[in-house]
Amino acid sequence: MTGDRSEWEPKIVGFLCNWCSYAGADLAGQSRLEYPPNVKIIRVPCSGRVNPLFVLKCLSSGVDGVLISGCHTGDCHYSEGNFHARRRFTILRKLFEYLGIDPKRFQMAWVSASEADKWAKLVKGLVEEIRQAGPNKLGHR
Repeated sequence: MTGDRSEWEPKIVGFLCNWCSYAGADLAGQSRLEYPPNVKIIRVPCSGRVNPLFVLKCLSSGVDGVLISGCHTGDCHYSEGNFHARRRFTILRKLFEYLGIDPKRFQMAWVSASEADKWAKLVKGLVEEIRQAGPNKLGHR
């Protein structure tokens, strides 16, 4: 990176639930919907299985944004995994605010397997928000 922000592209890691969000992202690809390729996807069994340390590790390693996406409320294949994720990451967001980490860098979304359009719009919006926030300075020394 030469320091020219116009050349910079956000790097985003997405932890996606296997049953809903990953399937929705896959359907978006199969449907050839256009959205930025900035999100590197990590498929997890459930959004409730994502450890908050994974998010911290991503951000401290220089990733510009993290997305956790799972099943809609009441549709979790593991009964209540998404409830646990929502509670856990609401607290993490407050910790980020306390530490001075821009809350735009961490987002959660609920996308079902049939919501390819929603996935494409989510990624477009997320990339634009991270682009406005600029490069993550945490991981760069």
